[in-house]
Amino acid sequence: MKRITKTIGWLGLAAMLFVLPSCSDYLDRENQSTVSSTDAFKNFINFQGFVEELYYCIPESSKFYWQNSFNWGEDEIIVAGATWFYGYKIDNGDFWGWQRENDGWGAGWMDGPGNTLDQTNRFNKRFWPLAWYGIRKANMGLENIERLSDATPEEKNLVKGQLLFFRAWFHFQLMTYFGGLPYIDKVLPADQKLDLPRLTYQQTALRAAEDFKAAAELLPVNWDDTDAGKRTLGKNQLRINKIMAYGYLGKNYLYAASPLMNWSSTGSKTYDADLSKKAAEAFATLLQMSESGKTHHKLANFSEMSSVYYTLNQGMRVPGFPEAIMQSPAYDGGATRWGLNEQYVAGVLFNGGSTCFSPTANYVTYYGMANGLPIRNAEQADPESGYDPTDPWKGRDPRFYKDIIYDGVKMIQGISATREAHRYANLFTKGSYRDENNGSRTGYLNGKFIPRTTNYDDNGHNQSHFIHLSYMRLADVYLMYAEAALHAYGNPQGAYPGYISAVEAVNKIRRRAGVADVNAKFLGSKEAFMGELIRERAVELSFEGHRFNDLRRWLLLTERPYTLKTAHDFDRAPNGKVANLKERIILERRFNSKHYWLPLKVVDVSMYLAFPQNPGW
Repeated sequence: MKRITKTIGWLGLAAMLFVLPSCSDYLDRENQSTVSSTDAFKNFINFQGFVEELYYCIPESSKFYWQNSFNWGEDEIIVAGATWFYGYKIDNGDFWGWQRENDGWGAGWMDGPGNTLDQTNRFNKRFWPLAWYGIRKANMGLENIERLSDATPEEKNLVKGQLLFFRAWFHFQLMTYFGGLPYIDKVLPADQKLDLPRLTYQQTALRAAEDFKAAAELLPVNWDDTDAGKRTLGKNQLRINKIMAYGYLGKNYLYAASPLMNWSSTGSKTYDADLSKKAAEAFATLLQMSESGKTHHKLANFSEMSSVYYTLNQGMRVPGFPEAIMQSPAYDGGATRWGLNEQYVAGVLFNGGSTCFSPTANYVTYYGMANGLPIRNAEQADPESGYDPTDPWKGRDPRFYKDIIYDGVKMIQGISATREAHRYANLFTKGSYRDENNGSRTGYLNGKFIPRTTNYDDNGHNQSHFIHLSYMRLADVYLMYAEAALHAYGNPQGAYPGYISAVEAVNKIRRRAGVADVNAKFLGSKEAFMGELIRERAVELSFEGHRFNDLRRWLLLTERPYTLKTAHDFDRAPNGKVANLKERIILERRFNSKHYWLPLKVVDVSMYLAFPQNPGW
């Protein structure tokens, strides 16, 4: 199916472009007199043009710069000395580094300088300024919705549904990182003092839930099936729809139910069962629509999973179909060629031109065995699972072979006049792919987003190779449903009435990959099953930007072994197998309770007493 590679593409009136450097600037602006109510809101095409700018406010975390850090859990480690990446700062406990005020390089995808609404420049798509701008713009649209007189009821519902979704979505994104906030549901006047208090996380989430639910009622499953959507027939996949609204309604409830958010709101470090039930209901509604064929979203065939993450020689077609539920607009395919390719490849394949992000050995171990059992200790043989440290790549979860480059994988496919010695990944200790400053620090490379022709000999990086992450995809929803049902109903067999159980949802994802069902020994208690669910999310959603927030909401970010980043040191035996495999700690992250929330900007918490800084900062 044809996907959009640059813009959403609707005829209409584009709204104002502002360079707004801090939160207070968004919440306190002069009257938007440059917008003519007779032009911007008079008919559907013009009003949709106004709404269209909200899509440009969705940041694309993987390609805001030439290379970028967006995996901040225990999942990957950056080459030594790359201090400018925010992931490097997080490893050292410097959570202030997300702010441009505290980072001269630009603070990554969360904040930075530039015209944030430049529709052609991916370098300017920064989360913090765009989220506040998006909230204000959504409120402007909602306050003017009754001016939309030249429109059908369907068109009015489409406009209002998008605005409600975006208002909730930007609040959800902000509170995910910063906790409870004021819920801004109107355009704040410039001539009044700001005094909106911070709500608890759950209070903020319940306000967002109202908007997500209202959006779900107003929006269609597929814009192609509406009269208005026929104007852009076949190009509506990125438009906000009912599936996205239910997906984020469920995710919003699940996050609010999770231990961190429940603790910050009520003092209890457990799951909130009632909110978990609400999450399970929203997810079940979405999944039942998908399974009944009412939506184009479905689980991709495992043989075609690479197309969910990248496309190659397909004219820069945006990857994701048919599993992607929500994505940002894609701005620049060249970013893959010049940045993300080299981010995952050992420098020896690019003549030394690499700033490598390598999977940690402890994270790779989460990829258990094809029989469904985990690896308990990578250094020791396990007769039960069949794991053998002298043949550690044998019999693994099939996703391991798609996502992870390990020692001996063929990396140069064609003729190589100068690097024949590097044709196969030399990831053993002191091998040519192992380099603290220019290659793998751990004994592994990330193969999830790149074809095996990504090197200077095969020249795959100069082909039409396009990486694009999804904010939400269908497999994620199945796993979130499993988590919500588990904690809503108290056991792995728990299920939203009329839908599948928590364990069946996990098994559905495993079977797609050719992995055996969750072993019976993990089905005896909620705690045992949750351990497998944590591991399953690590594997299925690896390196897609979820792990940091998962560890935070589970209250595991400060707990061993999740604070460790390790390497596997080993020799390559004469028979091609492995000898002397040992696990070595590269880094232990020294976190405490303050690190569960990012610090707010000093300029914003200085506005008034009811908007305080996060604890410990």
